[in-house]
Amino acid sequence: MTLQVKPGTSWDEVYAQARAAAPEAFDADRILNLTEGTWQRNGQPGEHVNPVDGEAIPGPPYVAQDVAAEAVAHSLREHKAWGEVDLDERKSRVQVAVEQLQNLRDTLALLLAWEIGKPWKLACADVDRALDGVRWYLGEIERQLRGRGPLPGPVSNIASWNYPMSVMVHAELVQCLAGNAVVAKTPSQGGFHTLTLAHAIMKRAGLPVTLLSGVGSQLGDVLIRSHEIGCLAFVGGRTNGRKAATSLADTGKRHFLEQEGLNAWGIWDFSRWDELAAHLTKGFEYAKQRCTAYPRYVVQRSLMPAFLEMYLPIIKGLRFGHPLAVEHPGDELPDLHFGPLISAAKAADLASHYEEALSGGGIPIYRGSLADGRFLAGQDTSAYVAPATVLEPPQSWSLRHAEPFGPLDSIVVVDSEAELLAAMNASNGALVASIATDDPELGARIAGELQAFKVGINKPRSRGDREEVFGGRGASWKGAFVGGDLLVQAVTEGDGQVYGNFSSYSLYPADV
Repeated sequence: MTLQVKPGTSWDEVYAQARAAAPEAFDADRILNLTEGTWQRNGQPGEHVNPVDGEAIPGPPYVAQDVAAEAVAHSLREHKAWGEVDLDERKSRVQVAVEQLQNLRDTLALLLAWEIGKPWKLACADVDRALDGVRWYLGEIERQLRGRGPLPGPVSNIASWNYPMSVMVHAELVQCLAGNAVVAKTPSQGGFHTLTLAHAIMKRAGLPVTLLSGVGSQLGDVLIRSHEIGCLAFVGGRTNGRKAATSLADTGKRHFLEQEGLNAWGIWDFSRWDELAAHLTKGFEYAKQRCTAYPRYVVQRSLMPAFLEMYLPIIKGLRFGHPLAVEHPGDELPDLHFGPLISAAKAADLASHYEEALSGGGIPIYRGSLADGRFLAGQDTSAYVAPATVLEPPQSWSLRHAEPFGPLDSIVVVDSEAELLAAMNASNGALVASIATDDPELGARIAGELQAFKVGINKPRSRGDREEVFGGRGASWKGAFVGGDLLVQAVTEGDGQVYGNFSSYSLYPADV
């Protein structure tokens, strides 16, 4: 089978679409930064390759600290003026932005496919979820803002590359709706073209948004500690999260820092394997490059034969490869579980973690081959990995207590409920966890002991938005909880305590 990039979806064609939609933000050779209220050709674009085929694309234009400082100062001026705009006008402008982003949905999704390797359906879902979520807030915001007003300064948004629309843009639109100006830093690994197009539309709608690129270590003081900043919204790994938390420590600023944890499925006294198989298959979407993926299975020893009988056909049947490759020009884009990882470096890192586990005594249960993927003839596949699984990884394994952020699963076998709990709580806090059991009393008992914010019984949990609260336990989260009413409360001031796990107190809503 010979594959080709579907006509109309090549990188050059998609970049041209973005440039035609927002010429103020895209030059022929690079993207611009939105600083001090205008799109500016400042900053130096770094070298960058897309993960799909390893070809060079314009990199994020990194600005210096002084440029970022001026941008933040201007954002405060925008913030004060925006706070005087009445809610009906704010709603109207956000609604316009949502409608215009909806018109560009396919271009945004194609940018996601090239920049971060999302298969077509998942890329579309990322855009749709962002816009559908904001529509819900548009209908609820009057109730949510009763007795509340904007923060003293703009919200600074620093997020990972994996969900530019449904995490970052979604949050920014809600923050603006609540009366705040916003500052966003593009992730260095990918998503910066998508964010540039989205912010061009937001700016046109009259929203007070700033978008810039830069090295986090150089801009951290400006985007986190600046006196102008009213709140930090961070999504990323624990290493950078700890640095952000340390930088915030003496400022008293509002913050919510979402960090990763090792999310686990626990399987005990269970028999409904077909039901579990459907959940685990869906769990491989986007190569498990998300904070609510489940890379660890903790299995009762007597259930291991049945578990493997269910699990191995799933992992062997996963569809992966070039997200925009088709056999014939008129074919639909492929329905894949995943494309590449975010970079060749990440793919190599995951391969080394697999070898490390085996060298320490882990048992190789499965390792796929890139020959099973869908690729163009001769294309660079260095950012791709086939799925793999390790049984009983050694205690010394670097991923024993950390998430791989890729399709590398591990299985731990246990003989008691105490061992089940210990293995599921290995990472000092997680965002989600799930129990598969036929015994509802056992499920409830185990769930109450897990150090995870959301626990599913015979179902997975996800980040969620709209009505559902999201947060974390232990080292997986610091600061205010978000989602639904709590997201609005996190970025506004008013009567009552903001729910979260701040260092000075720990309050959890009754419905979590």
